[in-house]
Amino acid sequence: MIHGNEIAQVFRDLQLEIVEALSAHDGQANFQSDAWERTEGGGGVTMTMDHGRVIEKGGVAFSKVTGEITQVMKQQMGMEGDRFLATGVSIVLHSVHPLHPTIHMNVRYFETNEGKLWFGGGIDLTPMYVNVQEAAAFHQHLKSICDSFNPTAYERFKAWADDYFFLPHRNETRGVGGIFFDHLVPESEDDRLKILGFCLALGKKFPLLYQEQTNDTPSEATPQQYEWQSLRRSRYVEYNLLFDRGTKFGIVSNGRTESILLSMPPSAIWKYNFTPTAGSEEEQTMERLKKHVDWISFL
Repeated sequence: MIHGNEIAQVFRDLQLEIVEALSAHDGQANFQSDAWERTEGGGGVTMTMDHGRVIEKGGVAFSKVTGEITQVMKQQMGMEGDRFLATGVSIVLHSVHPLHPTIHMNVRYFETNEGKLWFGGGIDLTPMYVNVQEAAAFHQHLKSICDSFNPTAYERFKAWADDYFFLPHRNETRGVGGIFFDHLVPESEDDRLKILGFCLALGKKFPLLYQEQTNDTPSEATPQQYEWQSLRRSRYVEYNLLFDRGTKFGIVSNGRTESILLSMPPSAIWKYNFTPTAGSEEEQTMERLKKHVDWISFL
């Protein structure tokens, strides 16, 4: 039987594999490693990159934390038992060029001393300017990974992502979505290995997914495009601080603040009552930030 400590080692190896692939793709900046320990138990390694050729700010974080399940955690996260182990890999990349996207992925595993255990994770793409062909290719990759795990997984996890990566106060999706899953409880040891394999398949595919979105070399961006990039990044900030479950868990479990806020973009701006120019590419992007779009149909 595979246990939490072994799963944590698998996730640590996944982090290193992803960092190596992303470093090769960027080709300019290298990831810096920051190992840390948590007073209550456990720790992690946060690997970050700044001012790369493609990646303006990126983080690939691994953690394995243990501790007491507090009353706040029970109320806000629905956790049962007295002690927990949580491990996972979380990634956010903010691209240099406005025509290249922000991308996020995480896979995680929880277990408690009462024998409760589950997996969660997700990946989503946040382009500054929505290109339907690139969105369709991204979703086709995710469908292929999901189909190898379960024939109904993509449809379920895609709908879950549409609902999860959504800003209700703006009535818009964070981007073109992806997949999201949480509290996947294995029914057997074989099932636990199968779900773990699905998480690893998603993680191993991540560098290729980002590479495909950033392989081109766009011409120099205009000031208008950079301003739009900063405006869209502000939506990312709003989502992560108001709705993201990983951020909330990190805060209520007394996690490491620097790692929790790793997902924040390098810069963002807010403009009062900003409305894109009619007929512009910015307006077209806003019109596409909707739930339940069949992106694969654009292929």
